[in-house]
Amino acid sequence: MGHILKNRILKGVMTRHIDLDLPQEIELCGGELLQIIQGTFGRSLNIREVDTGSCEACESEIISANNPIYDLQRFGVSFVASPRHADALLVTGPVSKNMLVALKKTYQAMPEPKFVITCGDCAFDGGVFKDSYYVEGAVNKILPVVLHIPGCPPSPLMIIRVLLSFLKCRKYS
Repeated sequence: MGHILKNRILKGVMTRHIDLDLPQEIELCGGELLQIIQGTFGRSLNIREVDTGSCEACESEIISANNPIYDLQRFGVSFVASPRHADALLVTGPVSKNMLVALKKTYQAMPEPKFVITCGDCAFDGGVFKDSYYVEGAVNKILPVVLHIPGCPPSPLMIIRVLLSFLKCRKYS
């Protein structure tokens, strides 16, 4: 214990500064995302997130997308508690038998127009849970999915990029 304390006092705190170009890319993508969302929705894009049986890695990245570094809310993307206030449904994980009815009810409670987004490989094709006895299958077998955010798990920047590209395509179509 004394050895550790001595090293700490003599050397100080040993950390590295990581210089990333991340803030620039976040600002560029986010600024464009905000313009498209305000032009399309006239306000923010409200998303209801439902975990249908994942390992929580995608949820962790979605939470990270709301931290001070990415701060999705300043770009017009808000996560809401009620499906009645949502424009989009973001689903993570393969659909487990326990969550099948809840997922369908959440989708039915959303006002029109509505769209479903899958986040992560597990929601897209079952991922590592694909052959589990308790999995109903991928989300696209149950609901009409219009957008998939790839990755296991997708990074917060990937979430921003995919939302941006989807809304651009939707705007010009």
